[in-house]
Amino acid sequence: MIQNATLIFDVGKTNKKLYVLDQDLNEVHKEYLRFNEVKDDEGYPCDDLQAISYWIIESVREILGSDKYEVKHINFSTYGASLVHLNKEGKVIAPFYNYLKPFPEDLQEHFFTKYQNEIDFSLTTASPFMGFLNSGLQLYYIKYKRPDIFKELSTSLHLPQYLSYLLTKNLTSDYTSMGCHTGLWNYNTMEYAEWVKKEGLDKYLPKVATASTVNSIQLHGHEINVGIGVHDSSSALVPYLENVEKKFVLLSTGTWSICMNPFNESELSTDELEKDCLNFMGPSGQSVKASRLFLGQQLRDKAKELGTFFNVEYHRYKKIKFDLLFEAVPADKGQLLFNYPHLDVARFGFKNALTEDLSLFRNFDQAYHQLIYELTELQISALKLAIGDSKIEHIYIDGGFANNEVFTQMLANKLPGYVIRSTEFALGSSLGAAVLVNPDERVRKNLSENYKYRTHYQTVTKGKKTL
Repeated sequence: MIQNATLIFDVGKTNKKLYVLDQDLNEVHKEYLRFNEVKDDEGYPCDDLQAISYWIIESVREILGSDKYEVKHINFSTYGASLVHLNKEGKVIAPFYNYLKPFPEDLQEHFFTKYQNEIDFSLTTASPFMGFLNSGLQLYYIKYKRPDIFKELSTSLHLPQYLSYLLTKNLTSDYTSMGCHTGLWNYNTMEYAEWVKKEGLDKYLPKVATASTVNSIQLHGHEINVGIGVHDSSSALVPYLENVEKKFVLLSTGTWSICMNPFNESELSTDELEKDCLNFMGPSGQSVKASRLFLGQQLRDKAKELGTFFNVEYHRYKKIKFDLLFEAVPADKGQLLFNYPHLDVARFGFKNALTEDLSLFRNFDQAYHQLIYELTELQISALKLAIGDSKIEHIYIDGGFANNEVFTQMLANKLPGYVIRSTEFALGSSLGAAVLVNPDERVRKNLSENYKYRTHYQTVTKGKKTL
């Protein structure tokens, strides 16, 4: 039997994962699945919260009942910007709105008529105005567009805390969820924003706690320390803060690619906000400068288009090796050969292709290299935002892109002044969630010894020149 094990649920926007880790936080069991989306009350796609909740409850029951593991700790790492709304009986009373759902224009106008202009809102809350991606505005939406739900509302929980609530029945919030571009938090006063108080929304939000908070409960005959959950991007930072001595930026990749710099203490500028730079909060409430790209989703979409054009399985991109002879197709400065509808390339001085001519490329592999060549240009622009004037020499890549050889090698070639490293430990944000509920110093010692990095060195290649 595996002693002192930790059970982690890693709920991403695309993939849902379950890990069992041994006492040294090595993976001993993994489950990986996807859920079909359902529709909200207006027909917009959203995650099937009921199915996800059932999966978690049943998985906990099954694993705690197994004679393979002695689970002592459980925690949750999930995507952010998503609220679950409960009545006083603890029942979910509203759709689990998708953060990509368009925010009504009339409601946006209504908000800024009553409160600050958009720039002041962004500077105060350290986040651009992004509609449903600001989870605080999901509450505002319910108040004014779904008053039937609002009159029954007792508590709103961010997704990590709701999943913890399924087991503990404790209502709480944490700094990492509150700091995930919610629009709820005043970074200057470190309390709920003034508009939240004036709307009376703060009474629906539980007290904010550090992400290392645990609740000790009896569960299926076992005494278990259950964490309150953590926002996945902030969770990914935890192992690096524990183990890396020099200042660094973490590039946490997946559906979103998020550059996080816990060492940039400068206040957000209007220019940074306009380029989708913002502040997250770390597990203890510390400010983390961050910039974002919808990179993983954009890569998948483009890879599918390339696969269709070249009549190959698009998943093959995951196994493509870096081609030393690759040479980028010539183009005017800042002009891209692909169109990236999700990335707002103009904020970085680039121009999308009006039409894409895939006949420029001999095959899927060459087109894919050009695609990554351009995506790394955009990624570097986002990295520079997060780095700012801070003295950073090390960039760590975590998550799905850490194993993308073309991506990591192109970054190394284009950033010769930085040490580029990716982790060989594949748990990503799940590892951070596990560390948060394992206070044992031995765990941290073993983590330091076992957490390995791979350094990516610059190569001589025709594709090194940036746009």
